[in-house]
Amino acid sequence: MSTISNPSLKIDPDGLGWLTLDDPERSVNILAEPVMVRLAELTREAAASAEAGKLRALVVCSDKESFIAGADVSAIAEVEDPATGEEAARMGQRVFSELGGLPVPTVAAIHGICLGGGTELALACDYRLASDHPKTEIGLPEVMLGILPAWGGTTRLPRLVGIQAALDMMLTGKRVSASRARRIGLVSEVFPAPIFREKAGEFARSLLEGKRPGARKPGLRNRLLDGTRPGRALVLKMARKQVLSRTGGHYPAPLKILEVVRTGLSRSVDEQLEIEARAAGVLIVSAVSKNLIHVFNLREAARKGSGVTSDAAPAPVRRLGVLGAGVMGGGIAQSAAYRGVSVRLKDIDHAAIQSGLHHAQELFDKAVQRRKLRRREAAEHMALISGGLDYAGFRGLDLVVEAIVEKLDIKKIVLRETEERVGRDCVIASNTSSLSIDAMAEALARPENFGGLHFFNPVHRMPLVEVVRGAATSDRTVSTLYAFALALGKVPVVTRDGPGFLVNRILAPYMNEAGHLLTEGASVEAIDEAALDFGMPMGPLRLTDEVGIDVGRHAGTAMSEALGDRLSPSPALVRVAETGRLGRKGGLGFYRYEKGKAAGVDPGIYTALEGAVPTQRVAFERQAIRRRLVLVMVNEAARLLDEGIVTRASDVDLAMIMGTGFPPFRGGLLRFADVTHPRVICSRLEELQGEYGDRFEPAPLVRELAQSDTSFYDRFGG
Repeated sequence: MSTISNPSLKIDPDGLGWLTLDDPERSVNILAEPVMVRLAELTREAAASAEAGKLRALVVCSDKESFIAGADVSAIAEVEDPATGEEAARMGQRVFSELGGLPVPTVAAIHGICLGGGTELALACDYRLASDHPKTEIGLPEVMLGILPAWGGTTRLPRLVGIQAALDMMLTGKRVSASRARRIGLVSEVFPAPIFREKAGEFARSLLEGKRPGARKPGLRNRLLDGTRPGRALVLKMARKQVLSRTGGHYPAPLKILEVVRTGLSRSVDEQLEIEARAAGVLIVSAVSKNLIHVFNLREAARKGSGVTSDAAPAPVRRLGVLGAGVMGGGIAQSAAYRGVSVRLKDIDHAAIQSGLHHAQELFDKAVQRRKLRRREAAEHMALISGGLDYAGFRGLDLVVEAIVEKLDIKKIVLRETEERVGRDCVIASNTSSLSIDAMAEALARPENFGGLHFFNPVHRMPLVEVVRGAATSDRTVSTLYAFALALGKVPVVTRDGPGFLVNRILAPYMNEAGHLLTEGASVEAIDEAALDFGMPMGPLRLTDEVGIDVGRHAGTAMSEALGDRLSPSPALVRVAETGRLGRKGGLGFYRYEKGKAAGVDPGIYTALEGAVPTQRVAFERQAIRRRLVLVMVNEAARLLDEGIVTRASDVDLAMIMGTGFPPFRGGLLRFADVTHPRVICSRLEELQGEYGDRFEPAPLVRELAQSDTSFYDRFGG
């Protein structure tokens, strides 16, 4: 008999069994191997009880505030052989098939998060119930780890809800709320959270009396698309087109999911499960899966506070002040209010206050439209934001974030005024993207309470926040800013003060090198397409338009002054700034913009750059462009580590993925460099240095790693 007590099985006198998960060593339930073994044992025990007439119905539930968070990701990461991956898939399929094959009705009672293997367990049951708690969400996020739902999910979900709804979940990893799950037929009933356990019991007992919930009746459109062979073929064709458009073909998992669904729907469940298992074996050992699991682990570590190196307790932030009611200030205010924080916006102009409040309101309205919030909830959150021209109420604030104009002298004045009007323990942070935290701290009497909190634009979409530690910033301040970023649902990375901090420091040579390529005659299309082909979400010249050409010129000049000739702005970027083009916000940059959306490269861009670029375009190999763009980023990242701006390779990778969209399937900038190997990186940089000059000179750390045959992650952990 197993000594593992999780899960457990109890059978009521009336024959209702409760199979309860409650991992004593974790805050959430994980389907690790011992749990799966125990689940198989209890399933056999339940079968014997059913045969003896003692068990008449079974409810699978959790004693935690969540159902099941999924399988053991660390075990997935350890699989190196496809055959091992296949067998692991078959093991899970067998356990769940035995559960679903019990000769009594089985009910999954889902309260809180239900992900991955938890959802697959629920799919194996005869019925699924969900609580109406806001945190009750159901999903199959395996695609985000480069794998597919291989414990029966890819087989059972399309059969239950139709291929449209199933693919929407499986190809994106998207979670659905309880109400959405009810609409698509994923759950039979949704019950109030406070009495959910009692209602689940009543539902199971009603099954003993022969009552059955009504089946979902799909509309005509769904019947045509999900219920006919031509309809399913059309859905699969369109889904494949969308996947390739979204991923560029870099991610094999969504394509495998489509293949399993296409080939399996005409087969029996057992036949499709075998197809599913074989696909799992292929995916689980792929480099893409290993890299995506690496990224998952980086995010989890950040969520658990890995970036905070001290034991200093963070101060709770219940009341926030935001200085500057522009787009950034309004976005920060909305993000905080969304999480229940009371916010006071301050500016020097009534119109600015109104604009900031309007921006926050627009974001809440969009959340309602996307069904993230109910209208009443949005109104309650919006009511947490107030604004004014003075410092009324600042004495009781826990944190103030400054987001005013990027001018050091003005920031110093405003920060000094603010410090005089807040409590002694209040933390103050600057949202600056380019100015020195240490220089600003010179204006303060309590610099230990001051640091950087750099949000990326747009605030509500960009997950990264750089927490910047100045020379005088205390451990308590860093902990407070880090915890606040986490509370907003962001991904914080701690950096030291330095030009451009982390992300902009690495992006500067990348974007400048695009300018050098343009100066040498490469076309805008060729440069940006090379970056897209590598996996970047947009090319460097399109990114320049997004940032703003004027902003880029200011940042480029500042970086050059701070870091020397290797970052001297390229002639093409200097010239485009002189034309007065602003990029997307002005409707014209390297691209034309119509209603804020890119409408192709501007045909007049080369004329506008006359004198800085050749009159005729020069053909460059895509690989040559990509090499120059990527290697300057690796080289700059090495300098950051050498200077102690960050201390871990993982910080660089997490920040670049979360802040720039560096392709997750490559695992991060420095993981990519390690796979390529520092010896190769150094050799290629030396070749480029000989051809294009000293801006490609290998950083001392690159040379050191190459000579010692060591990787970035070997030296700097992560």
